[in-house]
Amino acid sequence: MSNPESALVIPDETIVSKIYLIRESKVMLDSDLAELYGVETRRLNEQVKRNLSRFPEDFMFQLSEDEFNNLSST
Repeated sequence: MSNPESALVIPDETIVSKIYLIRESKVMLDSDLAELYGVETRRLNEQVKRNLSRFPEDFMFQLSEDEFNNLSST
């Protein structure tokens, strides 16, 4: 079993800076989650797709082109 003291501690500011308000919901991008977990974005998405039953129905959604462009411009 892993030692909790050896776990990587991520500052709150780092996490908070990766949270966006989209469609009246606080969300994180898959690329930001993958970075926090130290995995490739495509691997994170693969695992979510393989294990959909483990996630709530509203766990993820795809951004529209306008939403993506708005995020890219900030």
